[in-house]
Amino acid sequence: MFLPVTPEEVRARGWKQLEVILITGDSYIDSPYVGVSVIGQHLLAAGYRVGIIPQPDIASGADITRLGEPELFWGVTGGCIDSLIANHTASGKKRQGDDFTAGGINNRRPDRAVIAYANLIRRHFRNTKPIVLGGIEASLRRIAHYDFWSNRVRRSILMDAKADLIVYGMGETTVLELAHRLREGRKFWDVRGICYASAEMKPGFLELPSWEEAAADPAALEKMFLLFYGNQDSRTASGLCQKQDTRWLIHNPPALPLTEAEMDDVYDMDFERAVHPRHHREGEVRALETIRFSIPTHRGCYGECHFCAIAVHEGRTVSSRSEASILREAAVIASLPGFKGYILDVGGPTANMYGFECKKKLAHGACPNRRCLYPAVCEHLHPDHGPQISLLGKLREVPGVKQAFVASGIRYDLLLADRKHGIP
Repeated sequence: MFLPVTPEEVRARGWKQLEVILITGDSYIDSPYVGVSVIGQHLLAAGYRVGIIPQPDIASGADITRLGEPELFWGVTGGCIDSLIANHTASGKKRQGDDFTAGGINNRRPDRAVIAYANLIRRHFRNTKPIVLGGIEASLRRIAHYDFWSNRVRRSILMDAKADLIVYGMGETTVLELAHRLREGRKFWDVRGICYASAEMKPGFLELPSWEEAAADPAALEKMFLLFYGNQDSRTASGLCQKQDTRWLIHNPPALPLTEAEMDDVYDMDFERAVHPRHHREGEVRALETIRFSIPTHRGCYGECHFCAIAVHEGRTVSSRSEASILREAAVIASLPGFKGYILDVGGPTANMYGFECKKKLAHGACPNRRCLYPAVCEHLHPDHGPQISLLGKLREVPGVKQAFVASGIRYDLLLADRKHGIP
């Protein structure tokens, strides 16, 4: 079932006021691949009244005021892609097309969308409920960071957006705990997976070089990043704090990875796997073509490629769904209108990390002084493609499924290291 996007849809559910209103820079696709949909459905399943405002017009208050003011908090995301990447090529030219906007024309998402939407809320609801930033744009800009587009080191997006909190990483457990505490009137400053601003340092937290130091000295920027990156494992991380102007950014340790049962609960939710009907008159959303008949099997990646930010968003620990949950989703997909028998992708950040993890990492956290795969596959990691091979075979036996493809990347070093099921 879609989350409500209009007052009429709110009233149709018998609700008078929403507890949480989510804002996104994309058209509303209700899919397990879309973060704002996952968070919204997760809160809905827990009994919260949730609505969503996709791509509000920042030039007026018509869209942002449409659903009123939430009882608990606003949730703001720029969408599935950082808004500056979605809106511009690497050379800075404006992108004409947009796969995440109905009609495919790139004219609905502002640059630095998270900041723009937070300011829009403040403009029309001055002393409002907490504004909580989330998604990839906020998560990867949560501390001082080098900004390619302006060629300078910027402050945390929390400070620039004048928001109250950031929920970073994969936020299901963090958002749910935050909602519980706000509903009960309890303090939430110790919740894992959040960042917030404070007038003072937090005792026991590591101090990063300040924003001013990082902006002025490349060596300080490097030191800042190494301290930050070394404290992103949920089992070993210390909390962090960083001086930014006259305030402190407080970065709580990351949320714990989801268990298999928790992963199943998230992905077994009743997603429509479709674009909300309000967008139909505007045209198709091309992104749906890729994800409608695809299945996410796991999250997290320990590849640590230098060009990739997954480790600081999803984490270095892989959390996998059960085979039964994935097969249930395949059966749902097979019943969808337009399905022709082909599951386009069965995978995750790295498809062949499904179903196994380093037992040492699971017990004690990721090693602080070595990597799982570089310069060679670690002797404590025992790659086993057996679960993935079994899963792919069973997917082809689901009634209505002809073939299942892997389109999300295969690591050949893992195949070579798996003596039983890999490349001999």
